[in-house]
Amino acid sequence: MTIRANSAAARDVAHHLHPYTNLKSLEETGPMVVTEGRGVRVFDENGKDYIEGLAGLWCTALGWGEERLVAAAEKAMRRLPFYHSFGGKVPEATVDLAEKLLSMAPGEMGKVFFANSGSEANDTAIKIIWYYNNALGRPEKKKIISRIKGYHGVTVASASLTGLPNNHRAFDLPIDRIMHTSCPHHYRFGHEGESEEDFATRCAEDLDRMIEDEGPDTVAAFFAEPVMGAGGVIVPPATYFDKVQAVLKKHDVLLLADEVICGFGRTGNLWGCETFGIKPDMMATAKALSSAYLPISALMVSDEIYRTVRDQSAEIGLFGHGFTYGGHPVSAAVALETLKIYEERDIVSQIQAVAPVLQDGLRRLGGHPLVGEARGVGLIGALELVKDKATKEAFAPAEGVGAHVAGRLQAHGVITRVIVDSIAFAPPLVISADEINDMLGRVEKALDDTAAWLADRT
Repeated sequence: MTIRANSAAARDVAHHLHPYTNLKSLEETGPMVVTEGRGVRVFDENGKDYIEGLAGLWCTALGWGEERLVAAAEKAMRRLPFYHSFGGKVPEATVDLAEKLLSMAPGEMGKVFFANSGSEANDTAIKIIWYYNNALGRPEKKKIISRIKGYHGVTVASASLTGLPNNHRAFDLPIDRIMHTSCPHHYRFGHEGESEEDFATRCAEDLDRMIEDEGPDTVAAFFAEPVMGAGGVIVPPATYFDKVQAVLKKHDVLLLADEVICGFGRTGNLWGCETFGIKPDMMATAKALSSAYLPISALMVSDEIYRTVRDQSAEIGLFGHGFTYGGHPVSAAVALETLKIYEERDIVSQIQAVAPVLQDGLRRLGGHPLVGEARGVGLIGALELVKDKATKEAFAPAEGVGAHVAGRLQAHGVITRVIVDSIAFAPPLVISADEINDMLGRVEKALDDTAAWLADRT
């Protein structure tokens, strides 16, 4: 591809440092410049349309062009374009959003802390967990466990929680006191003949053994996504969270549910916690909170944690943590309007109506010669590519199959994310059955193209 001089692509290569990109390759190919979005589609600078199979980055729940959110942002911008929550001050919209979120939260959450991203929310959770245990006179109870292939962000601490090698390599991560237990992916890590329930038991036993080995008096918390998103859309095996929560209770270990991707209907219930019977002590959310129209995230904490943190802050003189833009009044107003739309349109029922179309379609594509496993729940799923369906042998990274599939998907007008060799799907929650079928038809063409490409190489 030749990059035209002075084009947006050329200027991007000259000036912009990209996230999650092969920076050397980008200098040669240039970016795809996206200029517009409508409904579940985005358009490049040449006017070509693409179905957004990942809702941007798991986040644009209401799709593109939701005028009510635009109007809410404009109204809030004119009224109070910025204010903060430091030193006992607060914008009214921030109060309204905190109240609304607590009314929707599962379990018994007591307070809401606002930030700008899921990474910041999870980073805040780590700091609160440490602060909480110091307040309780437990200075050694600080270790935090997450899972291999889990994803919790990219700040220094939250990236340490993330259990993916490329988020650690060359960054000197993970930091001390953060460790990873087994990944609950039955297809990849279950033993031959091992049921999901037995595999879940083994995962819980792995966690129990890790806590025992480390010393329960040193382990503070366990972080888990209801469905592991960026690790490959890994749905927990049956009984997994029941068994894991029993281990956590036994050792007095806090549970943080990372609902950044799963929250607001993605799994077919308002929260992934409801789908899998999770009873968290803390819960992080972001992404669909504002349908990604403006940056905002929220960390909800139990009353017990809040009271302990409150009393410690009184002793110190303040709670010394916060972000300039946390609870920004314009972002809060857009998030409030987003939540109103979810309620008025009964987004959960809408998801439940179309989710079978996605899940049945993925299962059908699971019969493709290149697909080893089709998995998912609600409006999130994945197709895992394999070299051999019978043995589950994966393609070697050097074969570049995932990258080739991603290119063929884009050529057929679907943008999504191929995570190693798993094609992930999390389309806007407003997607119709016809649009799902259109998307999956294009995916099938990309799979067929890739199969033909592989055949030509042998």
